[in-house]
Amino acid sequence: MSEINMAKRRRIMQRSMALGHCVCDPKRPCPCAVFKDEGICLCAGERPNPVDDLSQVRLTELVHNAGCASKIAPADLEAILDRLPAIDDPAVLSGIPAGDDAGIYALDDGTTLVQTVDVFTPCVDDPEQFGRICAANCLSDIYAMGGVPRTALSVLCFPVETLDGRIMYHMLKGAIEVLNEAGVALIGGHSVKDDEIKLGFAITGTVEQDATEHGNAAVGDVLVLTKPLGTGVLTFARQIGRAEEATMVAVEASMASLNRAAAEAMRDVGVSATTDVTGFGLFGHLISMCRHSGVTAQIWADRLPAFPGAREALSEGIIPGAVERNREYVADDISVGDGVDAASLELGFDAQTSGGLLMAVPEAKQASLVAALGSRSVEAVVIGRIVGPSRGGILVTNAGEDAASAGSILEHTAELPEAARVSVVEGGSCCSSPAVGPTACCGEDDSCTGEASSGSDGDVQGTASESLRAFGALMRSTGADGALDARTKELITLALTVATRCRPCLKAHLVEAREMGISEAEIEEVVWCAVAMGGAPLRMFYREVCEELEGGGKTCC
Repeated sequence: MSEINMAKRRRIMQRSMALGHCVCDPKRPCPCAVFKDEGICLCAGERPNPVDDLSQVRLTELVHNAGCASKIAPADLEAILDRLPAIDDPAVLSGIPAGDDAGIYALDDGTTLVQTVDVFTPCVDDPEQFGRICAANCLSDIYAMGGVPRTALSVLCFPVETLDGRIMYHMLKGAIEVLNEAGVALIGGHSVKDDEIKLGFAITGTVEQDATEHGNAAVGDVLVLTKPLGTGVLTFARQIGRAEEATMVAVEASMASLNRAAAEAMRDVGVSATTDVTGFGLFGHLISMCRHSGVTAQIWADRLPAFPGAREALSEGIIPGAVERNREYVADDISVGDGVDAASLELGFDAQTSGGLLMAVPEAKQASLVAALGSRSVEAVVIGRIVGPSRGGILVTNAGEDAASAGSILEHTAELPEAARVSVVEGGSCCSSPAVGPTACCGEDDSCTGEASSGSDGDVQGTASESLRAFGALMRSTGADGALDARTKELITLALTVATRCRPCLKAHLVEAREMGISEAEIEEVVWCAVAMGGAPLRMFYREVCEELEGGGKTCC
């Protein structure tokens, strides 16, 4: 016990008792329970004796929710963030509306900053290991954006009056080890007294090329995951005394490992979109990718990598509360095939701490990406694909099963036209290549029906072809003169192609608009209308398409 200054104790306790409240914590009376039970006055600076063996302190038993499961539920968070005023700063290339892993900010000298912050409670009992895991988790947001982390600021909450301060030291020591491994300098931080331990870092990085945003997944992309799932359920199982410690050794090693090598492979090969899988679980982070990209993903449940014991624990009913919160965030935008077992489905909702990177990569680059990851000793598993356009959805089946086995989602995935719903089942897209000319996308030229009608089932072929022809007729009808003239409708459609991020549609309608004599100034104005609603990522998407057209010899703004 620390040395007692009786005069100081008497002075402070007399003041507290006169007020009827502890001067350090107005919620407590004076004398407080700590004074009655342990004979020390925290307000007078008295502290309990140091713990002889720090391993006796089980950090996970001192918190309500361990690791990233302590985060606010994504549905609750999104409902609040959506109400915030927009940030009107042209230097913000990706901010809150993008819902990405990190924000992107452009400096005047051409430097692009990537910034993130993450804070959570202990997911392991060893203080140094918790620090390592925390640092690795916080750095992952920068890696997911294709950036290089540079500096870190710590954010620390700690019950310094009642818990041995050496625990705080070891937490920061472990974190600094991983930050040093990543080449990141810890340059400061902030600490707060709290009843629960919380540690996190605000990371600043730079990106030398275009950032890899999570809202750019495209139809035909393959989904690759770089770490096993199950950290949430296994950490919870340990909290209630139901985990095998041998398994937890592998879990902790994975959580403490950086995603740097995976990010390097990603940058070398070039992927469409990436996110790191953390507190919102695989399905939570994937649905955000799908919603911002305007696509539906098919996940093969039987191919999801898991730590030993994770599926077994879930099947035994050891299901953390974060699973339900993440399920609510995904809501009705997920549909499950008949053959999917319940444990694999729960695994997809399990909150991960310092999980792997989820990459959407063009199929033509899949082998190169897997090879690049393997050469860096990064395990990678192909867990699914992007199968069609939508307002954002997930189909969960087993490998080898047609997406139609989870077909109920086809009824509520953005209320797509029949043609688009058929293309989801077949894995293609009605507009997989732009149809240029007076018909723009899916117009009089029915050549875009070819892909959807190439399936092996004759009935599906006929249905697809008939539906696509009907859809083409609908497009021609809606684009013709009516209450609005065709020129005005083309401008509206052009803005919608930007808002929905349909790359081939935008290319086709840019060509169509120019052939109709629509000026570049008019095109710019309608594009900015879309950007005003969707934020900087839409502007970046538009510029990418413009650059692709310019590369093909076509002019663009």
